[in-house]
Amino acid sequence: MTHKWNYRPTTPEQAEISRTLAKELNISPILGRLLAQRGITRAAEAKKFFRPQLPDLHNPFLMNDMDVAVERLNKAMGKKERILIYGDYDVDGTTAVALVYKFIQQFYSNIDYYIPDRYDEGYGISQKGIDYAAETGVGLIIVLDCGIKAVDEVRYAKEKGIDFIICDHHVPDDELPEAVAILNAKRQDNTYPYTHLSGCGVGFKFMQAFAISNGIEFHHLIPLLDLVAVSIASDIVPIMGENRILAYHGLKQLNSNPSVGMKAIIDVCGLSEKEINISDIIFKIGPRINASGRIQNGKEAVDLLTEKDFVSALEKARQINQYNETRKDLDKSMTEEANKIVSRLEELPKRRSIVLYNEEWHKGVIGIVASRLTEIYYRPAVVLTRTNDLATGSARSVSGFDVYKAVEYCRDLLENFGGHTYAAGLSMKVENVEAFTERFEEFVAQHILPEQTSAVIDIDAEIDFKDITHKFCNDLKRFNPFGPENPKPVFCTHHVYDYGTSKVVGREQEHIKLELVDNKSNNVMNGIAFGQSSHVRYIKTKRSFDICYTIEENTHKRGEVQLQIEDIKPIE
Repeated sequence: MTHKWNYRPTTPEQAEISRTLAKELNISPILGRLLAQRGITRAAEAKKFFRPQLPDLHNPFLMNDMDVAVERLNKAMGKKERILIYGDYDVDGTTAVALVYKFIQQFYSNIDYYIPDRYDEGYGISQKGIDYAAETGVGLIIVLDCGIKAVDEVRYAKEKGIDFIICDHHVPDDELPEAVAILNAKRQDNTYPYTHLSGCGVGFKFMQAFAISNGIEFHHLIPLLDLVAVSIASDIVPIMGENRILAYHGLKQLNSNPSVGMKAIIDVCGLSEKEINISDIIFKIGPRINASGRIQNGKEAVDLLTEKDFVSALEKARQINQYNETRKDLDKSMTEEANKIVSRLEELPKRRSIVLYNEEWHKGVIGIVASRLTEIYYRPAVVLTRTNDLATGSARSVSGFDVYKAVEYCRDLLENFGGHTYAAGLSMKVENVEAFTERFEEFVAQHILPEQTSAVIDIDAEIDFKDITHKFCNDLKRFNPFGPENPKPVFCTHHVYDYGTSKVVGREQEHIKLELVDNKSNNVMNGIAFGQSSHVRYIKTKRSFDICYTIEENTHKRGEVQLQIEDIKPIE
């Protein structure tokens, strides 16, 4: 794979800001530039960025309908109504349900939770879920991470005397459901200062407001932040602004005092001796929580996340881990099938999107397969399977392209759809798949930029090995947690050489373990280049080459750094 290296430009204004910040904060000008690229222009802002503070969270009552939502919840508890916490079956939904349920349960016992079955009920609020609520005497449903488009379902519930509070972060339609309150910072009439909360984040703000209204001190909410951090990382929402504060303190909680259920997942993932970061959540913790809803039922994930006994939690975590193994097998076989189909598409070079439909595919894994296709082919992808009489599926996007808008452009062909910039769910009549494929392609072709359809690595700064000092690495750590809008910085060093000890490693000899020098210092840098063993012959010739990389802590040797090599370019 040949990547194009895109050097992030620095404006004269940013260069000036970089120098000023570097001086005032006593950091490298290189790191000053990284702050400027993130829109941080003053030392006071940088200090808040480096040390996010919980008192800087916004007042939850700034969100539309928050006062109404809290009043309705207080009324339900005062009248001893039965309350049902209802949420989506993915990580964001199940963590949100666990968070709200756990917090309210400390003060009120007439409460239950419900996660719809992905296969039997599908995404969002279902009639079956409302019927369950009616049969069990529920007066109030608090719905999390879905519901913003459930106009008919909320009306149906109203006829049965059930009220709704909707906590969602997906893009609303023009018509909103007739709920008592709708907490969603993406509403057109939004008054809240931050619009990128996860579904679990909206649930947290609701509980924060409930706590304020009842004189419950904020420290009672802190144990719930591990759930918020897991939702932020897994749902790929920006990790700036309020999400940065929540993720930063959520990771602290996850590492120092995780809940019983989370501790069991951490043990099963083999992370108990490690400092957990955002990548660990994305690649290890999140997929296991998700696997429950993909393979069985998302309710099992909430059962685990609300469990109070560690022995029982460990048993549940092992079961969920087993679902994840099944998910991996399905994912592998379906991705291979999808790749074969794509490789036979004669028109692929001309197309800017991929839409695949196979009625035999497993509904629980199609979102993952869509993500794999975007990573391989650098095109927005939609993967569909058959559920009853409909083609249902998931859309995933490439960096910077709004796939939700592309799906919305085809709305007259769809039965249902929802989502946000990088991910959407949709369903349509099977006979509409062909027309959808062409319409989706039309929108993508008109709006996608050429650089979004090729392998590009954005490089934040060109540096020499002499710049990578102990202080530089410690200061760089303060940029954590990394994620959207605060990506892990990628550096580039020109004219590096093999120190003489680089070698191929890995079960199939597919990686290179490197020891490198450049011609401007005596520093010998350790590095690892995953899946790049094809370069080893050139490296061994002792000719120079360019590398781009991220700077990581060596997990085997504490305190040492290692370069994770993203790409190698021989110098012709």
